[in-house]
Amino acid sequence: METNIGKSDRVIRIVLGVALLAIVLLGHGPLRWLGLIGIVPLATAFIGWCPAYSLLGINTCERKTT
Repeated sequence: METNIGKSDRVIRIVLGVALLAIVLLGHGPLRWLGLIGIVPLATAFIGWCPAYSLLGINTCERKTT
């Protein structure tokens, strides 16, 4: 499994994931549990691989120069 998520993409995913998980802690009502979706961007950020990117052929990693 080759990484396909770059540094800036990881930061965005971490911020988005934490914000969504904050909804679970700070929200009220039944819709607050939708904040658990924040686990997905956090997981892909820490793993460094996104299955949707693989299917679409997207790679946000910086290219290595030789």
